[in-house]
Parts: sequence; C-alpha cells; structure tokens
Amino acid sequence: MAFARTYAVTLVGVEGIIVEVQADLEPGVASFALVGLPDKTLVESRDRVRAAVANAGIEWPQRKLTIGLSPASVPKSGSGFDLAVATAVLGAAELIDPRSLTDLVMIGELGLDGRVRPVRGVLPAVLAAAEAGYEQVVVPECSAAEAALVPGISVLGVRSLRQLVAVLTDTPVPDEEPDAPGRPDPLLSGFSFPGAGIGAPSQTADGRRLDFADVAGQHLARGALEVAAAGGHHIYLKGPPGAGKTMLAERLPGIMPALDRTAALEVTAVHSVAGVLQAGGPLLSRPPYCAPHHSATMQSLVGGGNGLPRPGAVSLAHRGVLFLDEAPEFGAKALDALRQPLESGHVVIARAAGVVRLPAQFLMVLAANPCPCGRHGTQGDPCDCMPSVVRRYQARLSGPLLDRVDLRVDVDRVSRAELIGTGKRGESTETVAARVLEARQRAEQRLAGTPWRTNGEVSGHALRTRWHAATGAMQAAERELERGMLSARGLDRVLRVAWTVADLRGHDQPDAGDVEAALQLRTGISRGVPSIAGGAR
Repeated sequence: MAFARTYAVTLVGVEGIIVEVQADLEPGVASFALVGLPDKTLVESRDRVRAAVANAGIEWPQRKLTIGLSPASVPKSGSGFDLAVATAVLGAAELIDPRSLTDLVMIGELGLDGRVRPVRGVLPAVLAAAEAGYEQVVVPECSAAEAALVPGISVLGVRSLRQLVAVLTDTPVPDEEPDAPGRPDPLLSGFSFPGAGIGAPSQTADGRRLDFADVAGQHLARGALEVAAAGGHHIYLKGPPGAGKTMLAERLPGIMPALDRTAALEVTAVHSVAGVLQAGGPLLSRPPYCAPHHSATMQSLVGGGNGLPRPGAVSLAHRGVLFLDEAPEFGAKALDALRQPLESGHVVIARAAGVVRLPAQFLMVLAANPCPCGRHGTQGDPCDCMPSVVRRYQARLSGPLLDRVDLRVDVDRVSRAELIGTGKRGESTETVAARVLEARQRAEQRLAGTPWRTNGEVSGHALRTRWHAATGAMQAAERELERGMLSARGLDRVLRVAWTVADLRGHDQPDAGDVEAALQLRTGISRGVPSIAGGAR
C-alpha cells in the first residue's frame, strides 16, 4: 500500500475550510474512487486529473486508487481541488516525495493538457490557509498576485503540472510554450462572469472623470449624499425622470473614504468568490458600486444558486454602494429580503446543502419616480395617472423597508439657469470627499473601542445611553414621535443622522439645528434648514 496527503480549501460562502486530500494506492484492478461529499464538478476531476497527468508526460499508476477528502462530513465543491488531487496521486505513486506535500496547500484547476487554470475564491482560500497556520500555498500563475495579498504566506505560482512536479522533485523547471502574441490568455476563458452590475463608470462618455461638480443644482440632494457618505446612512431619492438621481448615485462612491486594509481584503474576497475579480488584479481599495437591473430576482440580490449559495448584489456591494434604480419596479419579495441585511450587516442563507453567512454591510441608494409616468407633483407638466395608480405605485416600497432608510430627499427638476451653467458651480468631488473623510475621522475617534465604525451602524440603545444630543436638542424629534410621524426606530435614526451632521459641521455634540436638519432629511418635509452638510459652516 502507498499513501500520500496534501491540502486544499473548500469555500462555504466567503469562508474557507481546510480539506486534507488523501491518496491511497493498492494492488488490484485499476480504478479511481473519490469519496468525501464531492459535488458534480469535483467528481469530474477524476477525468481531468488523469488526462492532465498523462499529457504532462507522467505515467498514470495502474492500480486501485482511492482519494479521500477529509473532513468527510463537509460538502466540497468546485474544480480547485484538481491540483491537490493530482499531486497526492503522484505522491502515493512515489513519483514525488510524499513528505514534500504535507505542508502545502494547493489551489487550482487542471486542464486536460496539464495547464493550471485559475479558480474563483483564491483570496479567501489563502486567508483560510494562513489562519490555519500554513505558510506555503501553490496557486495558478495568473492568481499569484491575488494570493500574495495575504501577509505571511509564501506563494508559488505555476502555469502547468509539469512545472509543479519539477519544483517538488528539484529538477529543472520547463518553459511553457508562449501563447500567440496579442491573443487573450486561454487560461482565463470563462473565469470571470461579467454583467453583474458591478462598478460605477469612472469616466463620462467624452473621457472626463466623474465629478460632483457636474451635477447641476440639486443642493439639497448633494448635501444629503454627503451626509450619507459621512455616516453610512441609506438614502431614498424621489423625483421625476431626468432630474439627476442616477447621476448623483454614480458619484457617491467617489466621495466615500478609501477602504482600509481589513475592509479591502473583505471586499476583494467577496468579489473573488463571485468571479467578478480580474485575475491578477490588485487589492480593491475603493468602495464597490453595484447597480442591478430592476428585473433582478431575490436570489440575485441576497445570494443563492444551486448547492451552497453564492454572493448576491448585497454582498458584492459590501463596504460600498448598492444602487436600486427604479426601485418600485423591483419585486416586492426581493425588496423585503433586504430588510435583514440592512439591519444586521450580513445575510444568512439556508439551503439543503448548508447554511451560509455572507457579509452585506452596504450603503443603499433607492431611486424612484413619483408615479408611473413620472410627472406627479411637477409644475407645468400634468400627471396622467389616476390617484389610485399613484398610490399603488408608491406603496410598492413597503413601510418596513422605508423605515430602515435614514434619508429621504425629493430631487426636483433643475432650473434653466442651473442647467445651462449661469448659476454657481457646485463643489468638486475632492472638496466634498475631504470633508467626508474629516467627519468619518471624528466619528471613528468617538466610537473607538466599540464594534461600530460609522454613525449609521450604532445601535439605538447605545445612542440613547452613551452619546446624547445637547440638552433640549431632541425636543422637535420627540414631538414628531408623539404625533406618530416617527417610529421608535425612526427617532433613533434621527439621532444617528444628527450626529453625522454635527460631525460634518464640526460640532462636539448635536444641537437643535443639527437635529432639525436630520428631521428634514428623515421625513422629507422642509424645515427651512439652510445648509444640511458642512459646505457652508
């Protein structure tokens, strides 16, 4: 009997579990058995590995072969086990010293020609290996940069099984034939899945960088977006078509602070698992932007799929912006499914194959027309919709969902003077972003030592017991609570927004003016507040 073992990683959501890949060769009729709860893709590795070994010029052992994946009770999925299975077989056949495999974690798919192809989820897999105490990983050459983002890990990138065998047997490493110049790398074919609504456009059609100064007018909406970015507050933009709702939302990631390393690793790991991270791409340091179409299903929003669920739009927007344009056109079940991640910052999906917990701490931007024709409440352009149609249309956004949205802003049509540029030009993205960063830093200093980083995350109990507004500042909000205009959750959210407005204005504690501004943003009712954010201190 001959035996060898090495290690691979299986992903459950965005969390990795180390799997011991064991190979056992015994005398008998040549066969290949794979045990340990493999899925269909993993079962097919038997044929991929056999062909890859043969085409690498290595003799396949003609004996009874059993591959065991341990722990056997954990479901395994994906083609990333191919490299570990192939090396374990060669170790059991004593073509590789089995002792050289025991401290290695192998991640990669094998082509029939022996090339090592990239797989999704390399970053979270390497993170799991590092947390388990492993110091060396083998990955596809084109994924080596992604794996190297994990500190304290030695990464070996290989392009073929022949190269890996040469390294493990201490023989000269062969050179692979280069691909035809100018042609895309065939190894990356089918690796990424575009069209997921990821990424805000960074430039206009004429090549200019997106800038907040391009937004004509909309001073209230601009201030509300500044508050949203500074405090991590969800926002609802309501207005007629062409008023600039999408334009504003696309510029929101630009004024948000860059991600720190911990957050950047979280975001990059999610995108790697989802297959929307370019192979060899750098660490994602900017807040992501995800704008799914209104025909998106509940599974595509919160996560799902066959077998173990995969990340949905709420996870792809983790630490960034989730923009739902034409929000009333989304399915009611899909919208209501957002209520749990809006509160908790993560989504838990239960399927027959297992339960997955995915991160989903995002800033949500809802945009909607006032009615199906979009002209309800506008001057000089009468609405054609029946009152009952308008009520039904607006009721598509449920009360419980809107109660979790801190800011509600009417985006009116811009005036002729604002549109043609005769008015004062708005502040640039750089100016607003600097003020947002300063407000975030004030909040982080106040929240140091707590599990929260922004005002939008702080629990209502903590706000009421630890961080009070100035004496008498909450009277207006408390009156709205007594009148039934605010719920208890709404009162807490007014205080959250008031703290963000105070941070933007440089106040040590929210005063009556800050609370009035927060009430205006929460209820959508004008209270004559001249400046919402910090642009006119």
